[in-house]
Amino acid sequence: MIDLRSDTITQPTTAMKQVMFEAPVGDDVFGEDPTINSLEEKAAEYFGMEAAIFCPSGTMTNQIAIRVHTDPHTEVICDEKSHIYLYEGGGIAYNSFASVRLLHGDRGRITAEMVKDNINNPDDVHAPISRLVSLENTMNKGGGCVYDFKEIEKIGQLCKDENLKLHLDGARLFNALVASGDDPKKYGKTFDTISICLSKGLGCPVGSLLVGDKDSIKMARRIRKVMGGGMRQAGILAAAGIYALDHHIERLTEDHNRAKTIAENLKDLAFVESILPVETNIVIFRLSNNQLATDFVEKLKNHGILAVPFGKHDVRFVTHLDFSDDMLDELIKKIKTDINDPFRKN
Repeated sequence: MIDLRSDTITQPTTAMKQVMFEAPVGDDVFGEDPTINSLEEKAAEYFGMEAAIFCPSGTMTNQIAIRVHTDPHTEVICDEKSHIYLYEGGGIAYNSFASVRLLHGDRGRITAEMVKDNINNPDDVHAPISRLVSLENTMNKGGGCVYDFKEIEKIGQLCKDENLKLHLDGARLFNALVASGDDPKKYGKTFDTISICLSKGLGCPVGSLLVGDKDSIKMARRIRKVMGGGMRQAGILAAAGIYALDHHIERLTEDHNRAKTIAENLKDLAFVESILPVETNIVIFRLSNNQLATDFVEKLKNHGILAVPFGKHDVRFVTHLDFSDDMLDELIKKIKTDINDPFRKN
């Protein structure tokens, strides 16, 4: 099978397994796992921030950050396509008792002007108090699109002026950094907290990090414990993260190039109505003639290709560490002949 469902399906490489096997470990709840401590220090240093905490998932790091920055009856401002709203099980309400103000951005990217227009009057008892702005970079539902950092800086300055906190869901932030060439330390200066995922583009078996100042991460440890996220000898997992940060960031360009090649080969096919612009490793295309994505994905599966429906008529491909040039050639051959030719004849 050619598996393009997500970049979460990658397997740890042989070299990654070796460092995991050799990792020194300790009890992380006591702060005694040396490998986890090293990973957290490395991540914090990468973004020029004070501290970090290692967690099982990006959903947990996002939800911890929201809980750190909000109180009941306050509000989170984010785009309507945000992962924290669509794909985290209603966690904002369940974990933080907070409201959500949904904005309609450009493929999921919002602007400082949009944020400013949606900050509630703190003296109006009818409205929740605006407390947190959350951005997502890259934006999954927007086809892996990348924020212009100048706009992020404008949002950051607005948040400072309005006494709002700013969080980044950076599940695929490394894809954004590689594509844009932006300095990660500028992100550290702009955001109060950043969530980064190790098990997507970087190919780790599990794990995410929340990065921020010391006080935020101290509170995050308490919230992680409440959520059941305290881990013991998890340095085995953290070792994979250290290896990935050292070896798997720059290679993301390969994933981006393969995604662009897929899009280029899809654009003239009969079953494709439109394709979102491809900037990183995500390809989202809309099917022609009102085809149902669920039916089309099943058709792909019958031809040895795995993908996911991404809307009623939309399909998503995600390139990743385990998707090779040979697989790319085979994919293009199949979609042009096995999929497109029969469709065109019909």
